Amino acid sequence: MKKNWKLFLDNALNLFCMSVITGLFAGVVVTLYNICMSLGEKTATNYYALLLQNPAFIPLLFVGLAAGAIVIGTVVRFVPMIRGSGIPQIEGAARGVIRFKWYVTMCSMFAASLACVFMGYPAGAEGPSLEIGGCCGAATGTLLKRNHMTKRLQIASGASSGLAVAFNAPITGVVFALEEAFRSFSPQVFICATISVIVSLVTRNAIRPALSLGGYEFGVGFAFEGFVFHDFDGMAYLYLVIAAIITSLLGVGFYHSVFGLKKVFKRITFLNKTGKYIIPFVLAGAFGLITLYSIGGGHSFIHSIATGGSGEITVEQVFEIGLVGSLVVVLICRFILSVMSMSCGIPCGVFIPMLSIGAGCGALMSVLFQGLGMSGAVSDYFVIICMATFFTCVVKAPITGIVMVFELTGQFVNFLPAIIGIAIGLIVGMLFKTDAIYEKSLEGFIAEEKIYKNFTKITWTAKVLSGSKAAEKPVREITWPANGLIVSIVSVEGEQSVPDGETVLKSGDTLTFVCETDDEAEISQYLASIVGEQNFETK
Repeated sequence: MKKNWKLFLDNALNLFCMSVITGLFAGVVVTLYNICMSLGEKTATNYYALLLQNPAFIPLLFVGLAAGAIVIGTVVRFVPMIRGSGIPQIEGAARGVIRFKWYVTMCSMFAASLACVFMGYPAGAEGPSLEIGGCCGAATGTLLKRNHMTKRLQIASGASSGLAVAFNAPITGVVFALEEAFRSFSPQVFICATISVIVSLVTRNAIRPALSLGGYEFGVGFAFEGFVFHDFDGMAYLYLVIAAIITSLLGVGFYHSVFGLKKVFKRITFLNKTGKYIIPFVLAGAFGLITLYSIGGGHSFIHSIATGGSGEITVEQVFEIGLVGSLVVVLICRFILSVMSMSCGIPCGVFIPMLSIGAGCGALMSVLFQGLGMSGAVSDYFVIICMATFFTCVVKAPITGIVMVFELTGQFVNFLPAIIGIAIGLIVGMLFKTDAIYEKSLEGFIAEEKIYKNFTKITWTAKVLSGSKAAEKPVREITWPANGLIVSIVSVEGEQSVPDGETVLKSGDTLTFVCETDDEAEISQYLASIVGEQNFETK
């Protein structure tokens, strides 16, 4: 009894307190960041509108964009952790693959992504918010000198908090940590992420009134308001299937465009490889002058195509070319710039920009299908489903997609159409053999930075001690060291077996654990925290 109580104090209470601290830290920093991002987006929209009224100053815009691109490219060159949205890197850190200096990464991403927004680049706040939150978790684990496992859990918890604060969506934040960041539905991950998310949102809502600037009320209501869901009838389901297939094919095109263009950008090496950043920034400036909908993350565009259930989409037209033409232009602009963001490695979020592409495709399909007789009453739900379909096809996170549809809109009715759209997105992606884009980006980052260069394969032999975290637990419930695998178990009776995720570890079992690492002492300490303190046999 005393041993179990001590285990509770050492493990559960320790993780609870750590998660509370992570939530507080992430809540404050990410809230500040998102307010600055919103102000930056408004500022950029205003001066682009001003430039359209005073075209003589347009050349200065492109000179400024080129200079800013070189500065941002230089920062990314020295701090590769902020390359792109930062989501793949923080996922790698949460899994124990990537090590980083939290203060360098947090400050660099905060400043660089904010600069992108003030320059009018279509940058979302959600990816950087997630990485900044992960840095807050890393800070908590590092400053309080916790072990490697606790640091990983806090990085994942902080990332969940960052996403939840940015979206005002706690469930989406927790599910994203389980499904995408850790790729494990471990009770430890769930509990730590849930505690951090709750604390971060309470912190955010507590400080929001004091930090509201210029009359801007940060985070009031749901992320995407104005959408009203109505029940689908028989023909609406047919239109939905067609739209979901088209949106999924667009997602497949997005995936291949990102990695195809990445190869092109690798060949552009002038100005110490920073010159390539000029291309997307100058192009973003040109698109911003064509339509203001191409500026910022995409919230304003998504809100503009919400109809409140009426089915009448009324976006600001581009060069008076009509509704369909305007939607096509906005969709093309946002597609090209989002592809360039990921392929070039611009430090900005692409989470919301990707959602805006799916939403734009849904709006376009809705307008076209209404002309064929589809009821306009389902238009809002149509748009949101296509948004989730595109996200699922590209990111391969269907559970996050289904939760996101309802939590971000506040419309918790009729799950079936959304499930159909998301299932189609997942199936089409599988048929065209696309991987999860963040997973593929993480693999590329590891290869480019030569993360595994100094790694060696080491084998540990250890016993599961009574009262340890692993005792009487299934293998899948334990957060094992990254790049590691239990290759065999020898029971107390001497029976040897190869475990799977459902294998329950018994006190006295002898494990053979194989792992690739560049720090044997760290992994030994990590394993000791799981199976109990002992002298390991290694080879």
